Amino acid sequence: MIEAIFGEEADKKLIKLALTHPSFTKENNKDILENYERLEFFGDSVLKLFASKMLYEKYPKYSEGELSKIRSILVSDYILSKIALEIGVNNDIILGQSEERQGGRMRESNLACSLEAILGAYYLSNKSEAVENFLAKYLLPYTQDIDEHFEKYNAKDILQQYTQGQDKTLPEYKTISVTGPAHLPEFEVQVVWQNEVIATATGKTKKEAQQNCAYKACKKFGII
Repeated sequence: MIEAIFGEEADKKLIKLALTHPSFTKENNKDILENYERLEFFGDSVLKLFASKMLYEKYPKYSEGELSKIRSILVSDYILSKIALEIGVNNDIILGQSEERQGGRMRESNLACSLEAILGAYYLSNKSEAVENFLAKYLLPYTQDIDEHFEKYNAKDILQQYTQGQDKTLPEYKTISVTGPAHLPEFEVQVVWQNEVIATATGKTKKEAQQNCAYKACKKFGII
């Protein structure tokens, strides 16, 4: 599956590591290095390098600050998990039983970390061109929307700053329901502030639903 998406094969041992969650390593008494953590550490740098290159070339007149603002969202778990779901990483990730039961296959951080590890695995397999082509296809399309609608992607922070400025309290997000099949759930979330439901929204992950919810709340308050 991964090879088909990238169009090339990488070192199979590295790909297996990239798809192995630490919970599997722990539950099966394997060496602590037999999971994606080291590759994720490396892949994070690979991702930022290529993302920086793409932004540098796409926006030749943007300052360092403007480029950094876009990149902070572009390489976030929120965006990476969406890409990971699009290419089916959730189906291939190897989890411990406990993490599986707790919905780890759809956990945003797990998906993002595994995708970064996959990028690291391909880079270490001397497939840097495949990495760049993959990111150009799946990551680059988000840049325009992030640039034009940065508030949409930063809505949780904007809402938090607003509520703290009003009464020094934070909004609270509550998951109302989870529907759909286990491999493709839909989360419904409410955001509550001052004991009042401000907005309700859905998303493919809990954090996506929260972000959508915060955006609706910000629009309601007129702060976006």
